[in-house]
Amino acid sequence: MITQKYLDELTYEVVGSAIEVHKFMGRGLLESVYHQCLIEELKHRKINFLTEMKVPVVYKGKSLDINFRCDLFIENCLVVEIKSVIDMRKITEAQLLNYMNLLKAPKGILINFNCKNIFNEGQKTYVNEYFKKLPKQ
Repeated sequence: MITQKYLDELTYEVVGSAIEVHKFMGRGLLESVYHQCLIEELKHRKINFLTEMKVPVVYKGKSLDINFRCDLFIENCLVVEIKSVIDMRKITEAQLLNYMNLLKAPKGILINFNCKNIFNEGQKTYVNEYFKKLPKQ
């Protein structure tokens, strides 16, 4: 069963993976480079994930063919969106929150590799109502 504690620990591991990639690769590369490096780091840590997963969109009971893809869907409960930009836009946050809701994922992480320090300024974690309904332990 997924708990808030489990998600917090998983978040710690994923952010740690991003920090490791950032330490090794530095900043200023394309998002696709960081994406592939993070995939390798997650594999190394034996964390299960799907990459470039198509996000299902259902309208009034009908599945729509919308090409939404989340960068990483980790352990079927954590959405990760990767960026390498100078300035994070509100639309990026909205994209992550929408993916979380469509996937019924309780937590999401937005990671920007174009920063000096991933931990302090390069990542932001979001929770939604699904997270609040999970048991703490």
